Amino acid sequence: MLRVEERPLPEPGPGQVRVQMVLSPIHNHDLMIVTGHYGFKPELPHVPGTEALGIVEKLGEGVTRLDTGQRVTGGGSATWAEYYLADAASLVPVPASVDDATACQLVSMPLSAWRLLGELQVARGDWIVQNAANGAVGKVIARLAAERGIRVLNVVRREAAVAELAAEGIGDAVSSEHADWQERARAITGGAPIRRALDSVAGRASDELMDLVADEGWLISFGALSGRPVQINADNLLFKRATVKGFWAAKPSTFHTPEQIRAALVEFVQKAGRGEFKLPIADVFPLERAAEAAEASNVAGRAGKIALEGRLG
Repeated sequence: MLRVEERPLPEPGPGQVRVQMVLSPIHNHDLMIVTGHYGFKPELPHVPGTEALGIVEKLGEGVTRLDTGQRVTGGGSATWAEYYLADAASLVPVPASVDDATACQLVSMPLSAWRLLGELQVARGDWIVQNAANGAVGKVIARLAAERGIRVLNVVRREAAVAELAAEGIGDAVSSEHADWQERARAITGGAPIRRALDSVAGRASDELMDLVADEGWLISFGALSGRPVQINADNLLFKRATVKGFWAAKPSTFHTPEQIRAALVEFVQKAGRGEFKLPIADVFPLERAAEAAEASNVAGRAGKIALEGRLG
């Protein structure tokens, strides 16, 4: 159950800063933590929230690279609060040219997409396929892949979402609401082999993606929006000699160093500052309406994330 409680103002330790929260997005993994379905279960009571835009309010001992009053983004914990603590090394200053909605979302989804692409081991000209392509991660993957010359087949559940992606400059999309969508997908690729599949839905959707994957291809399980286990026909595994892997961004990367990950975050901030990168927020709720905000996050077809603002209404 989500509810607001008064707690002592957190004091930053060495290397930490206290941040006044401005805007914190609600991610799927945040809700999974709340409902006890994530890869770890926190001790209760627990303050959720893993990412936010905020203002540096107090510096801990030894912090020299940040200043009070500075606008920052970066990973954190317990960000669904008026104030939260963060390691100074994980925070990146945000220029005024980046809107609040984008600034509060520059960590979890963009960095997950960036890390995923790095771990796929694909080259320029290769094809990959992803479902839930109109989600935050899907859109970032499509854009980053395009920069690297990687082709992406984007699968969505609604025909309207194909047009929505096109309006954002993302093509090669097909809606699974059509009975012949896999044939349409193969027409888009021109029969070229699809080397990797990114599955954020699970259930039967996993096998549908695997139908499209070439021999010795991979399926990466990234989420389970359907709420069902991954389901893959044995034929797709055996006769394709396919590989099924999981991806969890909370695990340390074996492909990227912390310095590379921080550099990627800095690059996202710079792109956002140049207007090349925008992430919308569909609606904003005050902290005491967190439960209502969580319900709103489960509504399909939203034009962006739901976020909490760092003040009581």
